[in-house]
Amino acid sequence: MAAATKVLVVDDSLTMRALISGALERIPGVEVVGLADGAAEARQMVTALHPHVMTLDVEMPGISGLEYLAEIMETRPMPVIMFSTRTTAGATDSIEALRLGAMDCFPKPRVAVPAELDAIIAKLGKRLKAARNAEIKNPASAKTVTASSIDWNGRLLVVGGDASSTATLFDLLGTFPANCPPTIIVQHLDPGLVEGMLVKLTEKIAPRVVMATDGMEIEQGTIYFAPPGEHHLVVDAWPAGKLRLLAREPVAGERPSISLLFAAAAKAATTNAVGVLLIDGSEDGGTGLKALNAAGSYAFAKQEGGGYALSRNLVTQPVASNALAASILKMCSK
Repeated sequence: MAAATKVLVVDDSLTMRALISGALERIPGVEVVGLADGAAEARQMVTALHPHVMTLDVEMPGISGLEYLAEIMETRPMPVIMFSTRTTAGATDSIEALRLGAMDCFPKPRVAVPAELDAIIAKLGKRLKAARNAEIKNPASAKTVTASSIDWNGRLLVVGGDASSTATLFDLLGTFPANCPPTIIVQHLDPGLVEGMLVKLTEKIAPRVVMATDGMEIEQGTIYFAPPGEHHLVVDAWPAGKLRLLAREPVAGERPSISLLFAAAAKAATTNAVGVLLIDGSEDGGTGLKALNAAGSYAFAKQEGGGYALSRNLVTQPVASNALAASILKMCSK
C-alpha cells in the first residue's frame, strides 16, 4: 500500500483550518500532518514535518499567501494548492498564484459548514495525488525570451491543460512572437478564473489573446481560449477555418474537452496540426493525442516525472521541458 500523502494546511482563520483539514481527512490516502496560522509557523512545520503538499490561503495578513508562495518556489519548491475567495480581486490573485507555480486554486466556502466543501472533495483528492508527484519549478527564476517573429508554415496549434499548467502556459506563450501560429487552447479552470487568465496573459505576452466565440475566424498572431461552461470548442476546417462552439455532453467528464478539440484539429488539418498536452495521465486529452497521431500530425505529450514526448505516427522522441517552446515554434515554422 502506498504511503499517505502528507498535507500541511496553512490559513490564518482557525475555522477555515478546521474546515479544510476536516475535508482533507475524508479523502482516502491523505494525512493532515499540521495546521499553521501563517507563514512563520508554516516554515517551522515544513522543516519538522516534511509534508508532500501544502494548502495555502491566498488572503493572509502580514506575509500574504502570494508572498509566501513566491518564497516557497524560490527556496524550497513543493506542490502547493491555494484556497481563495471568489471576488474579482480574489480571481486575479488566484491566477497570479497559479502563474507563480501553485498546482490549483480552490474557492473558499462562503459558509463555514462541511457541506460547502463536498462538491470539491473528489477533485481535491485527485489534485493532491497528482501534486505529490508533480514536476515543480520556480517560474520566477525562468528567463523567458520572446522570439522576434516566425515564418509560419501554415500549421494550426492546439493546446490542452488544466490549472496546474498555468505557469507552463505563461512560460510557453511568453516566448511566442506577435505573429505566432494561430493557437487554440482548452484549459480546465474554475469558470471564475478564465477571464482573469486572459487579462494576465494580455499584460505579459506579445500575441493577441481572446475568448473564443462561435464562428470566429482563426488568424495568425492570435491565441484563442475556450470559454467555460456549456460548450465544447472545435475547428471546422483548415486552412481558412472557423471556431465552433458545440452544445454536447461532457467528454471524459470535461466540457470543453481537450480530446474533442484535438480530434477536430486532426480531422480538419490532418498533417498540418500540432498538438500539445500539458498534463500527464489525463483522462481528457489522451484520445485526442491518438487522433492527431493517426492523422500524421505532431503531438507533444507531458511525461510523468518531467519532460515531453514528441510523436508523429510511430516515431517518438523526448523533449526537455525547457526546450518545449522552441520545439513547438520550430514545428510551426518554415
